[in-house]
Amino acid sequence: MKKLVVLAAAALALSAPIASYAMDHGSMDMGHGNMKMDHDMGGVAHEEVVNGVKATFKVMSMKEHMAAMKMELPKGMKETHHIAVEFKDAKTGKPLTEGEVKAKVQGPDKSEQTKDLMGMQGHFGADFDLSKKGKYGVMCKFKLKDGQVRTSKFWYTVK
Repeated sequence: MKKLVVLAAAALALSAPIASYAMDHGSMDMGHGNMKMDHDMGGVAHEEVVNGVKATFKVMSMKEHMAAMKMELPKGMKETHHIAVEFKDAKTGKPLTEGEVKAKVQGPDKSEQTKDLMGMQGHFGADFDLSKKGKYGVMCKFKLKDGQVRTSKFWYTVK
C-alpha cells in the first residue's frame, strides 16, 4: 500500500506542477502529513529578503523528508535530498503560498538539475540528487502572486 501511495504521489508530482501554480495548496492536505517548514530537520540552509519577500530555504535528506511524512524511502530513488522554500511577506510575516518557483542546482562536478518546485502545505519543494560530496550552487527564480520575478542564490555543502 505504501508503494502505491508513493507511486501515486510521484505521478501527481510529475503531472501537476503547472496546475499547482493556479491553486493555493497551503490549506490543502497534499499527503505530506504534518511536514511544515517549522520542523526541526534540515536546518535553514539560506535565508534572505528579496524585494519585500523573505525566502527561507531548507535542505534535508530524503530519509528525513520521508520520515516526516511517515513514509518509507522508495527503493531505487536517485534523489537524495529535498529542497524546500517558504516565502513570507517581509513586513507582515504573512505566508505567500501562490506562485511559480523553479530551482537549478549545479553540482560540484558542474552537472545541473532544474526542477519546478511544487506548492505543498505552506512551502514549495522538490527532490534533487546531491549524492556527491562538495559544494552545490542553488539558484531559485520565483514569481509569486504579485507577478514580480525574484531570484535567490546560495551555496550548500554536502559533507
